[in-house]
Amino acid sequence: MAMPMLVLVTAFWWVPALGNVIAFQDYNPFSGGILGSPIIGFTNFAQLFGDAQFIRAVVNTLGITAFQLVFYFPLPIALALLLNSVVSGRLRAFIQGVVYLPHFFSWVLVVAIFQQMFGGAGLLAQILRDHGHAGIDWMTNSDTFILLVTAQTVWKDAGWGTIVFLAALSTIDQNLYEAAAVDGARRWRRMWHITLPGLRPVIVLLLILRLGDALNVGFEQFMLQRGAVGSKVSEVFDTFVYWSGLRTGDFGYGAAAGLFKGLVGLVLILAANRVAHALGERGVYSRS
Repeated sequence: MAMPMLVLVTAFWWVPALGNVIAFQDYNPFSGGILGSPIIGFTNFAQLFGDAQFIRAVVNTLGITAFQLVFYFPLPIALALLLNSVVSGRLRAFIQGVVYLPHFFSWVLVVAIFQQMFGGAGLLAQILRDHGHAGIDWMTNSDTFILLVTAQTVWKDAGWGTIVFLAALSTIDQNLYEAAAVDGARRWRRMWHITLPGLRPVIVLLLILRLGDALNVGFEQFMLQRGAVGSKVSEVFDTFVYWSGLRTGDFGYGAAAGLFKGLVGLVLILAANRVAHALGERGVYSRS
């Protein structure tokens, strides 16, 4: 049963990973390829760390990740708790369908919807003008760009993120709630002492995985809005690799940036996993 997935991972992950060697080469796919391109050591990395645009992309990416960890990561947990408290099964199923639906929208459609709502000619600006106020164009405001992309992420993926937490809630022993109610514990007490401890292993696991993916905040979402707000605030790691590596044909430089991204993710996962062990949680893995 595992063989199809092993073949898929081998073909599209492990074998292509060998191509990271071009990060240490003056790679030219037309004259020498991987076997014929000269080795230049860490020259690409030295150029990378001296590139002000790369530093700005890393700072923007880490800033957006930190902001979304605070203001986005807790929302699926809260939404799962609210959905779990809905008594009517039909109403719960309807709400779940509504909040899951945006996940299946492409980023092109999501950005277009936000443009129609919050753009200079959007619904909100028209309402403000109709009431004698100046219209607001949040889609081109670089000062509020981080709020904009976080709002788009919340609307698109917060509902989908509740699936794991709802599954974790279903594994909590209901007898614990009944015993707590008999002892006089009210709803908030039951949530604090039973529900949240039951969710804690899942929360820690997803938080570790999110930290390991800290340099991956999305490509399409930022690429689509780069022209509206400028590269100063919208340049993230993935768009930097595209513009500085793929578009220019400097594949070795782009590979160096991608390898750096992978190493940073590995370090963050290992560090977060060690912290999880210190707090008594299993984390992503644990030694036997």
